Amino acid sequence: KPMRKSSLSGIFAAIYLCLAALSAQAAPYAALVMDARTGKILHARNADTRLHPASLTKMMTLYVAFEAIERGEISLNSSVKISKNAASEPPSKLGLKSGQKIRLRYLIRAAAVKSANDAATAIAEAISGSEAAFARRMTATAKAMGMNRTTFRNAHGLTQNGHLSTARDMATLGRRLFFDHRQYYNLFSRVTTNAGMRQVSNTNARFLNAYRGADGIKTGYTRAAGYNLVASAQRGNERIIASVFGGKNTAWRNARMAELMNLGFKRAPSNARVVRPKALGYIGNGTAIIASAQNAKRLKTAIAKAEAPLPRPGSTPLQDDVSQTVEALIARAVMDEEIEAAVLAATKNVSAMEPFLTRRPALRKNRFGNGGDAGDTTDVRASKRVAVAPSDDKHWSVHLGTYANRREAEQLLLITALREVTSLDGAYRKIEPVREDGRRLYRARFVGLSKKDAERACARLSAQNSACVPLSPGT
Repeated sequence: KPMRKSSLSGIFAAIYLCLAALSAQAAPYAALVMDARTGKILHARNADTRLHPASLTKMMTLYVAFEAIERGEISLNSSVKISKNAASEPPSKLGLKSGQKIRLRYLIRAAAVKSANDAATAIAEAISGSEAAFARRMTATAKAMGMNRTTFRNAHGLTQNGHLSTARDMATLGRRLFFDHRQYYNLFSRVTTNAGMRQVSNTNARFLNAYRGADGIKTGYTRAAGYNLVASAQRGNERIIASVFGGKNTAWRNARMAELMNLGFKRAPSNARVVRPKALGYIGNGTAIIASAQNAKRLKTAIAKAEAPLPRPGSTPLQDDVSQTVEALIARAVMDEEIEAAVLAATKNVSAMEPFLTRRPALRKNRFGNGGDAGDTTDVRASKRVAVAPSDDKHWSVHLGTYANRREAEQLLLITALREVTSLDGAYRKIEPVREDGRRLYRARFVGLSKKDAERACARLSAQNSACVPLSPGT
């Protein structure tokens, strides 16, 4: 009987191992190899099949976080209070506790190096208020990059219905991280790092240590996804980025990645002109957009309509034809000259733009699913372009510049109001005539802000290389 029991145990163990092997093989395989300098594809297999990205997701979580830092929405030293939702995420995790406070920089390190799910969720909530809102921003950023087959539902990558990407899209994202945020890219090559609470080790340490020239970037694993990896390596003038989905185990995945990297270095030319990805731009709520032929065409149409005779103030054609187009495409670094041309054309009759510009920003944000009262109406006081007595604590202002004529000051305020919907929520535009050295000049300012809002607005504008000075009451 003991022998029979032992035999049965052996049979069950064998069955379990077979099932485990089949489970590991169940995740579909996909791969892509890219010349990082040019974006040229050197090898692809099932590269456009939508699959589970697992923790490769955190590459986008971190990309959006880096963008938010650059835009002045949050800082590396911001103290983040951990929610019950973030603390309850399953492993891999840092071990954050509900109510605990920790700096953003440590959450970023934990997500990049240890692939901590609790840290990723905390980052999302700190930037967008909720993980769902952050996931929408992640998806919008993906679309702006051309990752058209990617949809994010969370910030960590655990399996969720509709949370899918492709080998092509993830390699594209890896290239973006390298070019757009070089100052943070070294995070992905750290074998260990201080995550505030403790020292953590890199989930990709084996490949980083084994493959010559490897310097990043991210692993991922779930049962549904298999063993995933996006990696980058440089040898001489050549840099290769490759992605693997559906690996059978860590060793198999790393070996396959080494084969793909070798193939890439073999096929890539020794010298190639670097072609940087097109810069992303942003509308007021942090949603990413990018230049395209279609967008350029829409802008030209908007300019033409803006240059046509303008309707009377308060009518809808201008609002529909010009304002919505400019609002949808306004950007920090994309087609600025065309955007400004549209705005300048529209400001030939500034009063006709007032119904759009002086609406409460909450109404504009409602188009992007961020709430807002559809009953908001135009504030007629602001249409006179005079200062309105601010309420209680809102005595601070933002100074943008001093100009030789009123129209230049009006145009600057108009462009800034369009670009910075969120940070200038509730502020009024003010043109202040002054005399300096016998000349009549015009100061362009936003008034009616709290100290915190004025400083935040200037931080965001300064991040976009725009002049801005927060002014205390009476300045």
